[in-house]
Amino acid sequence: MTKHPRVGIGVIITNNNKVLLGKRKNAHGDGTWCFPGGHLEFGESFEDCARREVLEETGLHVGTIGVHAVTNDFFQLEQKHYVTIFMSADYIDGIAQVLEPDKCEKWEWCAWDELPQPLFVPIENLIKQRAPPKPNRHQKILAIMCV
Repeated sequence: MTKHPRVGIGVIITNNNKVLLGKRKNAHGDGTWCFPGGHLEFGESFEDCARREVLEETGLHVGTIGVHAVTNDFFQLEQKHYVTIFMSADYIDGIAQVLEPDKCEKWEWCAWDELPQPLFVPIENLIKQRAPPKPNRHQKILAIMCV
């Protein structure tokens, strides 16, 4: 059987200079902190996936969504390989709730320079390659991508 990378979407929701992180459980990366997100489904746009995953996992409503970065993530222990597409999203309203308690222990708003540890591998890779997220930063990235 040939193994292939899967596509994951991580959604960086910014609210009052903080980002939303959840503590994972019962999956690869158990006990690590990550952004809301999940698998890209067949035929789904990045934006639709991001909006769907955020609502399913947290109950939050987000506004403008755009591509922030892409990481190539290999999970040695689990022998899993992902391409993670990080999306930036503007917080609109709602209170973060644990709507998938079998997958997430809790949600917390965290300052970028005070992130809880340990971090999920894709976030570690994101930090190695990029500056912290900034509100409306995705609009500049999309303009560059479209040129």
